[in-house]
Amino acid sequence: MGILDVEDVVAGYDGPDILKGVSIELQEGKIHCIIGPNGAGKSTLLRAIYGILRPRQGSIMYKEESITNLRPDQILRKGISLVPQGRSVFPNMSVEENLLMGGYTIDSNDVIESQLKKAYKMFPILEERKSQKAGSMSGGQQQMLETGRSLMLDPDMIMLDEPSLGLAPKISTQIFDRIQDLSGIGTTILMVEQNAKQGLEASDWGFVLKLGKDEFEGPADTLLDDPKIKKLYLGIQK
Repeated sequence: MGILDVEDVVAGYDGPDILKGVSIELQEGKIHCIIGPNGAGKSTLLRAIYGILRPRQGSIMYKEESITNLRPDQILRKGISLVPQGRSVFPNMSVEENLLMGGYTIDSNDVIESQLKKAYKMFPILEERKSQKAGSMSGGQQQMLETGRSLMLDPDMIMLDEPSLGLAPKISTQIFDRIQDLSGIGTTILMVEQNAKQGLEASDWGFVLKLGKDEFEGPADTLLDDPKIKKLYLGIQK
């Protein structure tokens, strides 16, 4: 069993099912990337894991314990954090104030200072800009801030929804470099990524969803070399 096991999950919003029996397994300390066409259920899967959506069927196990019906705040306390799609910083608060919001449940000032240092070490630009209003930062810097904020509770697993969305290629590369750094210190990563090639290149394992169902999965480098994956999802014809 992996650190996270999603088994036959069916979930949706007010209407029909979006996820129609999805199963994935994550290995501890590895980077996992979910790709697929629009409407495949990629972001819905992250929301179901995080408790934003309650699965209609199926189970979600984290460290061999069911989290299927837990609230997001309970799942966060279990050691899973989510960096949602789009920018969700508090724009009128400073960078450091935004980071501190990520550690709002920490009672110890010493622990808060320690976690701030970790975030600043991972993203030095945040320490340089710690007094700057978050809303005045570039999109890439805000993405770094959101990821840094997710580190404040020292999670064992981080989920990122479209971390490169709207970013210039150079900044995207920096974001993926930091994601690999997080894996290097033992953090399990699950990300949804619209830039399928770049996402898989940064990952250990890949999943492909289509119409709310599992389509393919395997080592990321194997998916990158698969002719069908190349044609359908990477835009490579040969």
